[in-house]
Amino acid sequence: MKRSEIAPSDYNSYYQKYIDLVPDAPLTQALQQGLLETESFFKDLPSEKWDYRYQNNKWTPKDILQHIIDTERVFTYRALYFARIDAASLEGFDENIFAENAMANSKSPELLLQEYTVVRKASVVLFKSFSDAQLKRNGMANNSPMSVVAAGYIICGHEIHHRNIIIERYL
Repeated sequence: MKRSEIAPSDYNSYYQKYIDLVPDAPLTQALQQGLLETESFFKDLPSEKWDYRYQNNKWTPKDILQHIIDTERVFTYRALYFARIDAASLEGFDENIFAENAMANSKSPELLLQEYTVVRKASVVLFKSFSDAQLKRNGMANNSPMSVVAAGYIICGHEIHHRNIIIERYL
């Protein structure tokens, strides 16, 4: 499926800003393109910027990359759950609590990039494993509708969104 084939009723309107950032390509292609672009982006990030905060209490690029990883894990879990149990309901998650407990700033950039790459490759395989019927299944996440395919495109757009924030505020 392509991004243009997702119905607005397949996700909470909050996620539109992420979905709009993704090219109209098949989902696994978009995930693979994101892998290449995000790996390259963070590998090219100047070493002095990894621990930089543009304001007090803002995340560092390490925190942001860990957030991208954690969010991808949450959304792939949602996709898996909904693909297996249509119309299921899952709780939300608090990204700030996740960030506080992730200890991203104690990790090396190399370890974070390795974790990102492994998670993304697993996501590509997971979404490839879904049939068209499974991709169209829906559930409720944090009291909002979400289809399996929408979860995948949200993952893609979410990482683009955060790369853009780093470009705008950190570089």
